[in-house]
This record gives sequence, C-alpha cells and structure tokens, in this order.
Amino acid sequence: MLELPFAASVLAIAFSGFLARNVLLRERGNDKMEEIAAAIRVGANTYLKRQYKTVAVFAAAIAVLLAAFISIPTGITFAAGAVLSALAGYVGMQISVRANVKTAAAAKHGLARALDTAVKGGAVTGMFVAGLALLGLTSFYYIYNDPFMLIGLGFGASLISLFARVGGGIYTKAADVGADLVGKIEAGIPEDDPRNPAVIADNVGDNVGDCAGMAADLFETYVVSALGAMLIGSLLGFSAETPLIIGAVALAASVIGVYAIRGGKSIMGALYRGLFTSVILSAIILYFVLEGNIFYSSLVGLGISVLLFAVTEYYTSEKHAPVRYIAESSRSGPATTMIAGLAVGMQSVALPALIVAGGILVSYYLAGIYGVAVAVMAMLSLTGIVITMDAYGPITDNAGGIAEMSKLDKNIREVTDALDAVGNTTKAVTKAFAIGSAALAALTLFATYVSEVNSARASAGITEIISFKIDDPFVLAGLMIGGIVTFLFSAMTMAAVGKAAYGVVEEVRAQFKMGILKGKAKPDYSRCVDIVTTSALKEMALPGILSVASPLLVGILLGPVALGGLLMGSIVTGFLMAILMTTAGGAWDNAKKYIEKGAFGGKGSDAHKAAVVGDTVGDPFKDTSGPAINPLIKVMNVIAIIFVHVIVTFSLV
Repeated sequence: MLELPFAASVLAIAFSGFLARNVLLRERGNDKMEEIAAAIRVGANTYLKRQYKTVAVFAAAIAVLLAAFISIPTGITFAAGAVLSALAGYVGMQISVRANVKTAAAAKHGLARALDTAVKGGAVTGMFVAGLALLGLTSFYYIYNDPFMLIGLGFGASLISLFARVGGGIYTKAADVGADLVGKIEAGIPEDDPRNPAVIADNVGDNVGDCAGMAADLFETYVVSALGAMLIGSLLGFSAETPLIIGAVALAASVIGVYAIRGGKSIMGALYRGLFTSVILSAIILYFVLEGNIFYSSLVGLGISVLLFAVTEYYTSEKHAPVRYIAESSRSGPATTMIAGLAVGMQSVALPALIVAGGILVSYYLAGIYGVAVAVMAMLSLTGIVITMDAYGPITDNAGGIAEMSKLDKNIREVTDALDAVGNTTKAVTKAFAIGSAALAALTLFATYVSEVNSARASAGITEIISFKIDDPFVLAGLMIGGIVTFLFSAMTMAAVGKAAYGVVEEVRAQFKMGILKGKAKPDYSRCVDIVTTSALKEMALPGILSVASPLLVGILLGPVALGGLLMGSIVTGFLMAILMTTAGGAWDNAKKYIEKGAFGGKGSDAHKAAVVGDTVGDPFKDTSGPAINPLIKVMNVIAIIFVHVIVTFSLV
C-alpha cells in the first residue's frame, strides 16, 4: 500500500512546481516595485542562509552523537529530518518573496486576480511541504520497514522547526516592533512608509517568520503526527501504513481545495471554501479507505480542525465582538487596551481546550489511544490547504508594503489592504490549527514513551511495570517542572524580541536625526536588517538548549517517571499558553486595523495610538513565543523516546 502515499507525495511536489511556474510568469511590477521586492528577497535569503549555517553545526554534532551512541539509522534519519525541514522552510520562503510583488501588480486589475495570485503563491508552499513530509516518511519506512527506526526523522525535523520558529520569530517581531515604536508612535508616519529605515527588515521578517517558520513548523508537525500514529499502531497491532494513506488521500483533496478558492463578496469566505472542500472530499474518500471506528476517529480529527478555525476566527476577526471590545477599550488609553487584550486571550483558551479534550475522549472511546493518533493524523493531513492559507498572509502583507512604498494608486492599496486584513485572521487560525495538532501529536508520542519505558525496564531485567499516577510525587514534581519549562521558554523568546527591538529602535532614531523625514538623507535599510539578523541568531541558542537539555536532565536526575510528568506538564501548559498568546496577539492586531478603517477616530487618534501599543506587545505573543511552543513540546517528547534506554539505565532514581 506504500504506492499510494508515494505517488500522492510526488504528485503534490510536481503540482507545487506547476503552481510556482504559473505565479512566476504573471505580470511583473514597475521598476520601483521590483527594486523593493528585490531588497526584501535579498534580506530574507541572507538571514535564512546565516540561520541554516549556524544550525547546521549544531545539527551535525547531534547526528554524529546519535549515530555513535544510539544507532547509525537514528543518526541518518535525524540528519534527513533536519535537511528536509530546512528545505521545506527554504522553498516556502523562495516563492513567498516572489509572489508578493506579483500580488501587488495583480491588484491593479482588481481583488479577484490579486487574491488568486496570493492563494496560488501560498499553495506552492502548502503542497510542497505536505508532499515532502509524506515523501520523507514513506521513503524511510520503505527502507527500514519499522516506524521505530524513523524516530530520528521526527527529532531532526522538530529541532530545525524549533530554531526556525524561534529565530524567525525573533527576527520578524524585533523589526516590526522597532519600526512601529519609532515610526508610528514617535514620528507619526504610516506603516510601510519608505522613510522608515526598518521597513525592509519588517517586510523580510514576514517571510522568515510566518512563511519559512510556519513551513518548517507544520512539516515537523506532520512528520511527528504521522510517526506517532505509526508507532502506536505498530504497538497495538494495526498497520503502520494507515497514517500514510490518510495523508495521501487528503493531499489529493487539498489540490482540489486550492482551485475551490475563488474571489467573491467575502475573501475569508473564499478561503474557507477551499478548506471545507478539502475536508469534505477527504471525509468522502476516507470512508472507502478506512474501516469502522477508525474512519469515525478520522472524522473527529477533521471536525476538531474546523471547530478550531471557527473559534479562532471569532476571537481574532474584526467582524466579531472580542476584537471590537479591544478597539473600544483603546479609547481610554494603552492600559485598558492591554487589559482587554489579555482578557480576550485568556478567555479564548476555554473553547479550544474543550474541543481538544472532547476530541480526545470521543476518538479514544471509538478506538482507544490509536483512535486519538488517527484523529491527529486526519487533522495534519490538511496541512497542504492550511499552509496555503497561512502563506497567503505574508504574501499579502508584503504586497501591501510594496504598494505603499511604491506609491501606487489608492485603489490598488485598498485591494492589498483588504487582502492583508484577512491575512491577519488566516495567520491566527492556522496557528491555532498548528497548536492544537501539536498538543495532540505530543500526546500520542507520550503514549509511545510510556510503552518504551516499560520495554526498556524489561530489557534491563526489571519486571515491575510502572505507571504514571497523579499521586506519585515524582509525577507531580515532573508536572511542575514541565510547566516551568513552558514559562521559561516563553520568557526567553519574549525577552529576545525586546533586546533585538531595542537595537532597531536606537538605529531608527539615529537615522531620523539625520533628516530622513525632511528629505535631507536617505534611509539605510541594510543596517536594520543586519541588526535583527545578528540578534535573532544569537538569541535563539538559549531556548534551543533549554528544550534539548531539560528532558535529559530530568530523566537522568529524577528518573523516567518524573520525565513523564515533565512531558505531561509541558503539553498542558504549552497548549494553553500558546493559544492565549497567539489569539491575544491576533486580536490586538485586528483591533488596530479596525480603528485604522475609521472606528473611534481612525488613524492618528488617541485610540489608534493606544491600539498600536497593544499590537506592538501582541506581535511577539502571536509570531514568536506562542508558535515556538509547538516544536518545544514535541522536541522534548521525541528526545524522551530516543534516549529512553539511556535514561532507564543511568538515571539516579
């Protein structure tokens, strides 16, 4: 049955190439537009190359250690997972930094053509990432015929994803915060004003964070989710190929879903049409592929995806009460803006948590822990269409910036603004999808870890089977430490954005003093690009070390039971914290945009200035710390599985 996922993955990658050619052959912009797009492209490539060079040294050392102390196949698959994850991010960004100017040029001909260009550009990334993930899994499973030999693949993908999310998130938000604090608040100039020295760095950041980062993130989540389902299935006597078949089916459905996205009265409605088409077609085909309760478990996963999208849109779209409540609160200043945004973020955790909890219970009732694993894989099988919607965001954001900096007609900017406003919501809902699927994937990995602990103990001659009971003091200690790791990790990434943004603020202020705003000097964009690049690469190291070291230290010092508690604690706190951060950040952002459309005094009003402060705080929430928690919890679970025999053998407890 491996022929089906192999064929589907190859066709998806080929379809991605077809779409890329289609987008690249579309109308080019004028010379000024092309000049700005080239500057964004050069900045993005410079950062990504430096990031990969930095991470490659770390990854190569780990691959050698795994090959030496665990097994050669583990070292090989780790290296492959790292390379494929990096490739997913790189290719995704390459089309994003080219589709932006194509979208701006298409906006001259109206909303429908611009939407089609942005969607097709996003679909290049979506189809390539999903196809590459399925191809990697299928190929290595064909080689080794044992899912446990593929754990290194998940570790490599998770580690690169972690650095891509952290480094890219620090870059994009440091540039964004620095540009907004001095440009919008202090100087009172519009967003994407070409006089702002940080404007190119800001546009670069959209690509390295939201496009390359999300591509690596969901590539890794796809691989880890499928791997978790394959591991659980093999332990319980199910076919390890079933998750790959689910992925193949949904890939085909996602291709049709891309073409279902057509311009109409509602941009968000058009994007949802593509999503629902993919969901419905996947469900229909899976009916003929899966049997009994396994099929119904897959429907649970598809249902969780749809519900998470709906709830997140409610909390982050300007059409609904939460965002308008934040906007209205901005009339009395930044303090009430912050209070309202945090309240919305905290409230937004409830429904997603209940949806995920309900999904766990229903799928477990249907087919045990394997039912949960199948539900997760069904969610992640939608990766192609989900990344299409996510990559649409940075493409349209950049298109608006290019239109503004090129001083295109007002009607063109109105088109790009409309696309960008929806892009903020799509980025929020796809982050919720990534967070929910990450939490469920981590649960299936945890179940594998529990099984592997007892297997390792049996190999060491220990016949007593251990369980992870809540009244065990080591489990309780692990739970607390797991929660601590989540908060420390979030603090590190938030602080890193603050440090990098400070450097941008100082640089922009210094350049403004040279008379840029009065036309006496020209902005030096490269200085800000260099500042955030250097800071991002420096600051991503410590969060990465925390994620790798914490499970190993707890396992060795406190034993496998405490490590199990740590994994559970990080999953629960990580899921809730990530939802809070990404939703609050998205709500602050769209509250600002709602005011900019004319509500409560519009641009330049006191309410607008307060909303900009809220958006500035929300930026690292939604684009750095929140999304980076996804790979954090999976990295720790995968490390626990890989090193379980070492931990059981050498733990001090």
